[in-house]
Amino acid sequence: MNKLFQSYKSSFQGLSSESWMLSLVMLLNRVGGMVIPFLTVYLITELNFETDEAGIVMSCFGIGGLLGSIVGGWLTDKIGSFYIQFLSLLLASPIFIVLSTLETVLEMSLFVLLLSFINECFRPANSASIALYAKKENLTRSFSLNRLAVNLGFSFGPALGGFLAAISYAWLFYGNSIASLIAAFVFFWYFFKREKRNKKRVIEPEELTGLENTSSPYRDKWFIFFSLFCFLYACVFFQLFTIMPMFYEDSLGFNNVTIGLLLAFNGFFVFATEMPMVQFADRKFNVYINIVLGAVLLFIAFAWLLVDDSLFSCFMSMMFLSLSELLVLPFIATVAAKRSTEKNRGSYMGLQGLSISMAFVVMPILATRLVQEYSFSYLWWANIIVLIIVIFGFYFIKSKMPVTIET
Repeated sequence: MNKLFQSYKSSFQGLSSESWMLSLVMLLNRVGGMVIPFLTVYLITELNFETDEAGIVMSCFGIGGLLGSIVGGWLTDKIGSFYIQFLSLLLASPIFIVLSTLETVLEMSLFVLLLSFINECFRPANSASIALYAKKENLTRSFSLNRLAVNLGFSFGPALGGFLAAISYAWLFYGNSIASLIAAFVFFWYFFKREKRNKKRVIEPEELTGLENTSSPYRDKWFIFFSLFCFLYACVFFQLFTIMPMFYEDSLGFNNVTIGLLLAFNGFFVFATEMPMVQFADRKFNVYINIVLGAVLLFIAFAWLLVDDSLFSCFMSMMFLSLSELLVLPFIATVAAKRSTEKNRGSYMGLQGLSISMAFVVMPILATRLVQEYSFSYLWWANIIVLIIVIFGFYFIKSKMPVTIET
């Protein structure tokens, strides 16, 4: 037990104070992450939207994220990550309050699009900050620490949201608003002085390995292919936030508290295992092998639901989904960071965010339509087919776009 604890403790050592603070800001932001996991259920049960209408609103969430990834990455390279992160956190706060007052499909679609745009501008800027402040040999672990904060916040958010939703959905929106505002001021307080120092420092030429691309990521053929497979993976994985809550309620009859606990299990599991798991995988395996293994685990998660959909099986499926998450998401961020330079890193992170946001555009419409016309089982089969393509795609790209990890 002591050896296990020491291994877990060592996985946190060597990380910069800035990496810790970026993760704290992310934690504060994500503790309030109660709206999105319950938004589909809210639209259908509280606003009486049809399933396909809820799909349209969630697709607008994806469109906003798509635009936010492009604009956020471009602005990060132009004016710096500090201002983009602060403004994103600050401006999101009042939009959550407005959302709680809207009732029509058009109104919800427009403001969900706006919210997603602002939130997604934050991601490439945040990723660029992590790459800026992290030591090269700790890059993947720095991304993992940031995601650990996301998952810890997400574990508390849905669990709290499930209880609050039983009282009033309005409190979900208020919680998100308050958390975003607190995160904005904590971020400004800690990083403002560091931003001024960064502007004064003499920029030394970045040491390149020869594997980076110094031009636009939109001219990097193999990174575009890599982003395509990230998109397909995201189409399946991020059903966690939109389709899975519908499945738990509509098909299995779970109440909001049970749904919240299932979603919270994902956050707690990743929180407890990601850092030591990533440290071990980073040392033992190639980056792409970890990504491929993660895609295989997601395959198992949905195959399990086809065999049995009891509450126990839902938790087991969520465990495999969580294992997939901690092997795929930190390492695809590492690929983007290693493929880029400091001058175009925001754009690379933006393109990778774009691949994720595209999934939120396409997946809600297609997935809800498939469920409405057929059943959740048909969707799980479609997921399995897509994941087979993803597994072979990631394995193929590893020889075309190698990356190096300093040790």
